[in-house]
Amino acid sequence: MVLQKARLASLVLLLIQPGLSLAHGNQDHANMKAAKHTADQGKAGVGKQHPWGQTGDPDKVDRKVEVSMSDAMRFSPDSLRVEKGETIHFVVRNEGKLMHEFVLGTTEALNEHAELMMKYPNMAHDEPYMAHVAPGASEDIIWRFNRSGEFGFACLIAGHYQAGMKGTLSVQGPATPDEKMTHKKPGHSPGDARKSGHDMTEGRVRRVNREQGTVMIEHGEIPNLNMPPMAMMFHVEDTDVLNSLKPGDAIRFKALHKDRKFIATDIQAP
Repeated sequence: MVLQKARLASLVLLLIQPGLSLAHGNQDHANMKAAKHTADQGKAGVGKQHPWGQTGDPDKVDRKVEVSMSDAMRFSPDSLRVEKGETIHFVVRNEGKLMHEFVLGTTEALNEHAELMMKYPNMAHDEPYMAHVAPGASEDIIWRFNRSGEFGFACLIAGHYQAGMKGTLSVQGPATPDEKMTHKKPGHSPGDARKSGHDMTEGRVRRVNREQGTVMIEHGEIPNLNMPPMAMMFHVEDTDVLNSLKPGDAIRFKALHKDRKFIATDIQAP
């Protein structure tokens, strides 16, 4: 047993990239917590629909569930059950010394995102169904499970997911025909942000950080990067373009990956 744990620890250390903790522990992710709930909201208290639910209303929480994460690459508990229609307040605690995250989703969506994190370990990403938790800290997610089915949660940091840092989540309740169809679709859906044209991608600005020269974009599929629709932080080479951008703006842009950074160029109004 001791030998197995030692081998597991060695595997994790080999898989974790040197710059990863910075990507998940930087100021961008500290700022994401305050902005992501608002970005996902339509009308007050109602979040964008995902196959596994939607952002919950803090005033309509049914119960609180505490989940702890450890450097043994495990969640406790690692299996959860909720009733369809429940709004859960997750309190996610990191009891280890490494950065960890808690991400809700379908098995398909989690697997797809985990592959991206292995390919691009410095990718700064965020959604209301994610919590990036620094060592010794805790984060909150309020989520309404209005879709029945079998889902999951995981830490998608490169190496952690592959070491088994994942759990199961069962939402009890009858599924409607529409829900059954929804479960067959990819989990990352940016609404009206979609791919258009040859190498241009359509997206919507979530947040602008002029000091750091970055912009958070909820984007459509990016074929040249083999990337599905999601929300991600991009650097810009010409920071003057950020002066004309604000949250909510619809844009078209080209996406590149070089020098271990994602870069948005040729940003323009559609």
